Amino acid sequence: MKRCAWASTPLLTSYHDEEWGVPVHDERRLFEFLVLEGAQAGLSWDTVLKKRPRYREVFDDFDPSKVARYDARKVAALLADPGIIRNRLKIDAAVAGARAFLKVQAEFGSFDAYLWRFVDGEPVRTSGEQRITRTEVSDALSKDLKRRGFNFVGTTICYAFMQAVGMVNDHERGCFRRRQIGG
Repeated sequence: MKRCAWASTPLLTSYHDEEWGVPVHDERRLFEFLVLEGAQAGLSWDTVLKKRPRYREVFDDFDPSKVARYDARKVAALLADPGIIRNRLKIDAAVAGARAFLKVQAEFGSFDAYLWRFVDGEPVRTSGEQRITRTEVSDALSKDLKRRGFNFVGTTICYAFMQAVGMVNDHERGCFRRRQIGG
């Protein structure tokens, strides 16, 4: 069975086959991917996936209303936890992102409604022939998220987020998941 070339470890293969590129509309999952894509900056996605179970535990299963209330004591505990990526800027970004996430939900009714309007509610299907790291849409999303108080949401991170949550179907030509997911 042919897969995208990057699915090169058992963990990445499982993620590729079951999650990557599948449209996500669940609020907590969208928040989870936003936090994890930011945490991944400068690291491998395999590293993040290995730490994801612990992230889910210590970040209250990515409930943005709980994460938004994290105080200095909770941040200190997160910084001491070897099961996650212990970077103060990334942890602070997750807390600030939760607060911004709640404001977006209040303004648009849901983060999902806000997010998917960037692609007119439908996944964008690329040619699958080249590695894309940003687009005009990821540029616009990045700019708007930053304006709303999110951090670690540069255009490359936003594009990876868009791929992860299925806003873009970037499966390579010939990959069995490309046709299954559609878009």
